[in-house]
Amino acid sequence: MRARRLMLALLLLLCGFAAGLVITGRLRQADDAGAQVTPGPAVVAPGPAAAGDATLPDFSRVAEGTVPAVVNISSLQVVRRPNSPFANDPFFQYFFGDPDDFFGPRRGVERSLGSGVVVSRDGFVLTNNHVVTGESGQISRRQMPAVSVVLADSREMQAQIVGVDPATDLALLRIPADGLPTIPWGDSSRLRVAEWVLAIGNPFQLNQTVTLGIISALGRTNVGISTYEDFIQTDAAINPGNSGGALVNARGELVGINTAIFSQSGGYQGIGFAVPSNLARRVVADLTEFGEVRRGSIGYVEIAPLSTLMAEQLGAGDARGVLVQAMRRDSAAYAAGLRPGDVIVSFDGTAITDGGQLSRLIQDARIGSTATVAVVREGRRLELKIPIQSSTNEPR
Repeated sequence: MRARRLMLALLLLLCGFAAGLVITGRLRQADDAGAQVTPGPAVVAPGPAAAGDATLPDFSRVAEGTVPAVVNISSLQVVRRPNSPFANDPFFQYFFGDPDDFFGPRRGVERSLGSGVVVSRDGFVLTNNHVVTGESGQISRRQMPAVSVVLADSREMQAQIVGVDPATDLALLRIPADGLPTIPWGDSSRLRVAEWVLAIGNPFQLNQTVTLGIISALGRTNVGISTYEDFIQTDAAINPGNSGGALVNARGELVGINTAIFSQSGGYQGIGFAVPSNLARRVVADLTEFGEVRRGSIGYVEIAPLSTLMAEQLGAGDARGVLVQAMRRDSAAYAAGLRPGDVIVSFDGTAITDGGQLSRLIQDARIGSTATVAVVREGRRLELKIPIQSSTNEPR
């Protein structure tokens, strides 16, 4: 009897202990729930990115279709260099003439490297003039440069120089091959600022390098690269060796020929320049047909920017345009009545804003036509009829 009472007491004690645990646990859960007043940010484990979440478009197919048409170009040219310590001494030249007459010239070999673009299946290759001619920018008919082209499939061929155009820094070559891969021409007039482009070339002899960027600006002039300037500016990485390579849009079309970089270090700084494809195409057509580029001219006319103060002093008021600073008397412009001190305000109805624009309009004018040039002279507006001549027939 006593044992049964002891067992019953022990059972009641265990049941009370268990009930206390349950009640305590529920109270603790209630306290914890009431503590969540200002929840912190939830931490979510990163999962795999979805295929459509890419921030940049995929240009791999564009590169696959265009890289094979970009070639590597090397040029060797025998040049004459001064062999005199007085080569740059104006006093020696004043009293004794050309130092080479005393010391004789020193012959050397100049090598230049760059890129090129195959523009026809039968072997025409477009590149920069400075890739072919080197620092001189000119070709000696007595000693033509030896130009070698290495294709994307590693075949190497000697190239014939079809023609060069220093004004746009372009040159056309031809290699003995057929069935070559090409890049279709694009319409550079349809380019827009911030449009994606690829620069393809051989920087530092790293063949078939592709870089990505955007169109930074259009119609760049007065950058001091060539005499005919209408450049595409891009931030696609362009370095030494890229010259003559392709600038390609997102549709895989050739929209420019990479030509130069703006750099204080000699390398990429985010500012590159390319010749627009529409201009390059016209140059190719002329070089193929004539061996030279035929441009319009009104003779030698030296142009200067027009400031507001200068316009007031010349009696041009608030006229905008460019100032005729000097000219040759045997020029077509002088014969038509243009004079130093005139302010040119329009050319064939197009308002003139700077000298580079006027130069392009004159060079693009049809040879044999007559241009209407509006000028302001001593406060009066005049219209002059100036014949457009071929620049190749200008007096030197």
